Amino acid sequence: MSNAPLELRNVGRVFRSGEGELPVLRGANLALHPGEIVALVAPSGSGKSTLLHLAGLLEKPDTGQVLIDGRDAGAQADAQRTAIRRDRIGFVYQFHHLLPEFTALENVAMPQIIAGIGRTQAQARAADLLAGFGLTARMAHYPGKLSGGEQQRVAIARALANRPGVLLADEPTGNLDVATADKVFEELLRLVREQGVAALIATHNPDLAARMDRRVTLRDGRVVAL
Repeated sequence: MSNAPLELRNVGRVFRSGEGELPVLRGANLALHPGEIVALVAPSGSGKSTLLHLAGLLEKPDTGQVLIDGRDAGAQADAQRTAIRRDRIGFVYQFHHLLPEFTALENVAMPQIIAGIGRTQAQARAADLLAGFGLTARMAHYPGKLSGGEQQRVAIARALANRPGVLLADEPTGNLDVATADKVFEELLRLVREQGVAALIATHNPDLAARMDRRVTLRDGRVVAL
C-alpha cells in the first residue's frame, strides 16, 4: 500500500461531446509526500485544472486510480468522496471564495464545525491559524474589510483548518502583487512544513515555482518532471 497522502496512478480523463472525444490526461502518474510542496507549472489548456479536480475528488477518472492515504478514493461513491474531501483535502483558489456574511474567524471555523468539531474548539484553532498568518487583529473583520492578501491568507487558513493530509492550490497568489504574493507563499510554505501536508501548487510564477521542492508539468496528458 502507498504511504503517500496523494498518489495518481495511470489516471486518464476524456471529455466527450457531440464532436467526439478529447483526451486530456493519458496515464498520468504523480505521488506527493508529507511536508512536500510541488509546483505544477503548465499552460492553460494542458489539463492542469482537470488534474487538480481529479486529485481533489471533484471528478472521477475514466481510467486509473486516485489514492488518498493509500485508499482508492476516486472509485468511491459520492458520499464517501465528499467525506474524504472534507477530512483529508484542503483547497485554495486564486479567488479566495470566502463567505462574505461571516468574519475571518467564522470562515476558518466553519469547515471544522461542519466536520463535527465543537464551536469553541473550532474557533480556538481558527484563531491560532489566523494568528500564525499575522491576522489576530483582523479576525473579527468581514472579507469586504480585508485586503486581497489578507483574504487569501484567511482562505489558506481555512483550507488547513481540518488538518488535511493534502493541500491543492490553483494559482493561490495569482491576483496578488509581488510583495504580498511572496509573503503569502512564505506562510503557506511554513504551514506545509510544520503540519506535514503534501501540497500541489499550480502556478505560472517561475520564482515561486523555483522555491518549491520540485516542479512538474503536463505533456501529452502525462505528468513529467521539469
